Amino acid sequence: MVEHAELAHLRRCVELAAEALRVGDEPFGSVLVGADGTVLAEDHNRVASGDRTRHPEFELARWSAARLSPEERSAATVYTSGEHCPMCAAAHAWVGLGRIVYVASSEQLTTWLGEWGVPAPPVRALPVQEVAPGVVVEGPVPELTEEVRALHRRFHSA
Repeated sequence: MVEHAELAHLRRCVELAAEALRVGDEPFGSVLVGADGTVLAEDHNRVASGDRTRHPEFELARWSAARLSPEERSAATVYTSGEHCPMCAAAHAWVGLGRIVYVASSEQLTTWLGEWGVPAPPVRALPVQEVAPGVVVEGPVPELTEEVRALHRRFHSA
């Protein structure tokens, strides 16, 4: 269960997703938080650059692998506006990061995109635990889901 104090990190993820949208990118944002509650790193989607692997969750996995010990990584939490895609879930597991907390699930996003007539992506959406069964995952977080939905709606209506 997501604790009340964690909502601040999730709100920051939504802010980062909105920032991505403002610069013409897909609205996803993520925050890496250490065991003591310190924000270690954050990022938003950067796939508009042409590199479709520039997801914030993937960037945070790479950042943590370069800068944190295995113990620090396993004690960290990744907060994110949307559930990790299979690529990001694999990167998360391979570097040994801890828990994931997301606002909107891949299933929700897939449903929204279908409602809006958006073509399916080239990689099938899977729940994180199908890709990385050892990772603790929490979400969706209903308090913020409509904000994330609205950001995606704006992106796909543009």
